Formats: sequence, structure tokens, C-alpha cells
Amino acid sequence: MMDLADATLDEIRSALAPAVAANAAFDGWNARAVDAAADAAGVDRDVAHLAFSGGPLAMIDAWFAHVDAAMRARFTPEQLAAMKIRERITALVEARLDLVAAHRDALGRALAILAMPQNVARAARLGWRAADAMWRAAGDTATDYNHYTKRAILAGVYGATVTVFLNDESEGHADTSAFLARRIEGIMRFEKTKAQFLVRAAHRPSLSRFIGRLRYPVV
Repeated sequence: MMDLADATLDEIRSALAPAVAANAAFDGWNARAVDAAADAAGVDRDVAHLAFSGGPLAMIDAWFAHVDAAMRARFTPEQLAAMKIRERITALVEARLDLVAAHRDALGRALAILAMPQNVARAARLGWRAADAMWRAAGDTATDYNHYTKRAILAGVYGATVTVFLNDESEGHADTSAFLARRIEGIMRFEKTKAQFLVRAAHRPSLSRFIGRLRYPVV
């Protein structure tokens, strides 16, 4: 861990996030988890609480951001470039699950907090952020509506996969892997169908173009 003696609150929050998550499995996402993490890192408790002044949501947000960064660090651009797109997405989702596997209880507690009605909007933003991090790591550069559909679909797939993962007692989380494979296949079929539809649509007669030609005939 970096020297936190002169660290900013953002740096302290980022550095303590994994330890807060580890403690949240036992203490919950609360002040006790922050105190334990601060004590282990030699950070003043009051400063640590200031870093997580947003309460449980700030703690969960920081942990998920840590997972985003750790997921990206698992692969070099060359490693991902050598994979097919479905392999990249699968590898990135599985990397995230591996990173949180030791803290499934903390993850379950976090999702219970995010499921509260007052936190639904925050949960949606965090889900979108995770999906965006995965697509960007996979090399996606879409800027049109594909940017949004890809992330919305992956966020749903990831959320469903996490739900399965939390209750998966199979060896090596085989049931989760099988569930994810089926959902990724669904994404790929959707993308293929969408691409075919767009190609057909591009060659369909356009009423607006027809009317435009009537008004402004080619001479």
C-alpha cells in the first residue's frame, strides 16, 4: 500500500476501499469497517471517515472502482487483442468475479444496500460504469447508439451473473461460468441480428429521400 501520510482524500478512499470491503463481510458497510481498514493502514480514523463521508454508498462505490481498475490491470492490450470479442467480454466478467470471490458476503451486503428504493439510481450508475469499463477494456470505440445499447445489455447480463454467482456452490463456480456463457452468446446473437437489420435498412427505399427527390429533382 502507498504511503498515505500526505495522501489526498481521494487517494485514501481508493487505498482503503479493498480493506473496507474485506471488513464489510463481518461488520457490514459501516463505520466499523472503515475503522478497521484505517487502523490496518495507519490512517487516522477521523480522516478515513472524512474520505468516506458519503457513508455506505461511498464505500461501495470506491470498492467497485477498485474492482474496475484491478480488472483492467489483469490484461495487457495485446492479450485482449488476441481474443475474439466474446472471449474478451467473458474474460473481463470472469476477472471481476474472481476479484470479488473472496468477499462474496460483502458483495451480497452491498447489493442489498443498492437494491433499496432510494439507492436504485446509484445502483444503475454503478452497473453502467462497470459495463462501460468492460467494453472500453475490450476495445469498443462506438460513439453512436451502439455505445448505449452495448452497455445497457452488458450491465443487465453482469447483474444477472452476479446474482447467480452469489448463490453458486458448484466447483470452480462452474454454474456461473455456464450461465455467463449462455448470456454472452445471447449478446453476440443480438449484435449479429442488429448488424444484419442495419444493413437491410440502409438499402430500403426511403420515403423521405423519395419526397426530397420530388421536390428537388436531380438535373
